[in-house]
Amino acid sequence: MGIAVKLYEQLAEAVDDQTRIRLLAEAIGQLERIWPSADEIPQRHDLREMELRLQKEIEIVRKEIEIVRGENKDMELRLQKEIEGVRKEIKDLELRLQKEIEIVRKEIKDLELRLSKEIKQIELRLSKEIKQIELQVQEARIEIKATEASLRMAIHRQTLWVVGAVGTVVGLIRVLEWLLP
Repeated sequence: MGIAVKLYEQLAEAVDDQTRIRLLAEAIGQLERIWPSADEIPQRHDLREMELRLQKEIEIVRKEIEIVRGENKDMELRLQKEIEGVRKEIKDLELRLQKEIEIVRKEIKDLELRLSKEIKQIELRLSKEIKQIELQVQEARIEIKATEASLRMAIHRQTLWVVGAVGTVVGLIRVLEWLLP
């Protein structure tokens, strides 16, 4: 509630002049506390001095802003140069890495070709060795069959000889039995 409305209500309720005067004095005291004193209220020349001082401060701030802008431009230019330098370094690095990658790819291709040739040579050598072993196995089988046939023939001859010898012995025993009764 404002001071004026409050004062009005209090004055309307007051019964005597003494109370009304006291209420007016209290309201004036409140107003004095709220409002600045005449010494505190700036005069025209004070305002002019303050305005001039503020204008000077504004000019100083503007100059400082211009200096900061200049520094910012210098910093921006320096940063752009640094960025360009870094970009160039990155590009150089990319080129160098691409060359190295190509060299490594070529080395890998050469290695693949060399290993492919070695694998083919090994396959050929193994193929020849396998054929030689297969021939040796066939020769061994033939020898085994020949030996087996020779053994069968020898056993057969031996059997014939034993049978012949047994037949001869039996025949001799019969002749002797006939002769020697």
